[in-house]
Amino acid sequence: MTGNSIGKIFRVTTFGESHGKSLGCIIDGVPPGMKISEKDLRIDLDRRRPSENEDGISRRNEPDRVEILSGIFNGFTTGNPIGIILNNCDKRSQDYDNIREIFRPGHADYTYQKKYGVRDHRGGGRSSARETAMWVAAGSIAKKYLRQNLGITIQAYLSQVGNMFIDFKEPSCLSRKNFFCPDSSKILELKKLFSHLKKIGDSVGSKVTVFAKHMFPGLGEPVFHKLNADISYAMMNINGVKAVEIGDGFNVVQMNGSYHRDEIRKGGTFRTNHSGGILGGITTGQDVVVHIAFKPSSSIKVPCTSINHDGEEVTISVSGRHDVCIGIRAVPVVEAMLAIVLIDHFLMHKGRCMR
Repeated sequence: MTGNSIGKIFRVTTFGESHGKSLGCIIDGVPPGMKISEKDLRIDLDRRRPSENEDGISRRNEPDRVEILSGIFNGFTTGNPIGIILNNCDKRSQDYDNIREIFRPGHADYTYQKKYGVRDHRGGGRSSARETAMWVAAGSIAKKYLRQNLGITIQAYLSQVGNMFIDFKEPSCLSRKNFFCPDSSKILELKKLFSHLKKIGDSVGSKVTVFAKHMFPGLGEPVFHKLNADISYAMMNINGVKAVEIGDGFNVVQMNGSYHRDEIRKGGTFRTNHSGGILGGITTGQDVVVHIAFKPSSSIKVPCTSINHDGEEVTISVSGRHDVCIGIRAVPVVEAMLAIVLIDHFLMHKGRCMR
């Protein structure tokens, strides 16, 4: 299998499966002299992991106690590869015994089998969203570097669930217990929706919006490594993502050029930010704004038709511990992926253009 790494200078390579012994990653290119501890990594890992009795979220209760194996000496990065590992402690592989020979619709089961001729049926193996725990750990390092050295902060939130649109009204409301929803008036409605979906065994689609603030102009390349292209690539690798929008995204179809163009004022400021902070693949210095659409989870109890390994039609209903809304747990993953792309582009930029 290839495709286990992302980044050119700040490069993250992961290993492990959903129900294997451990997950791990190697992070190359971390600048030396940065103070990093396991506690730093646990902050975002705790934001990703489910809490007890949380509607709409998988009940898989992994402690996600990460261990740093290398690349840190006396609490500071050395410039050497950083090795990270965490153990899978709450595996219930028996939950998947009844689908050992059946392909779950909407999952990678069928395509994985066709490509490799073998698959790990326990939670999807390497194609599971459990893999993203390592992305979040690596992203924690990237976020800290960007914040401390460049003043760049990254914030994601749940901006849409089904037909419910959520405005960014109350940043203080953003927490796991509130579904990363920045509007307290919508939280009760979300709880009722998730409780209902759980009861009927169904799921719902969602959108996560993320922005990077205090950017500076110049990150990105004008041809094949446009920043918006690399951001889209990173986001599309997240499990369940079906679309990525930069700035106004698909809404530009309804706009005129006289409205969409971001007029520039004296001093290099902009009147609007329809472009999402990127022009010609390069940052303008405005906030980078990205929207990510997540499909409704396919692991639901509502029965449907599939086939088994012999090509015979069967009826399948997926039980176990699954999310009814993927976007909630994806919030720290989205932040991590944006941070990984930004630090990688910064390190490339620093080596070529910093004056």
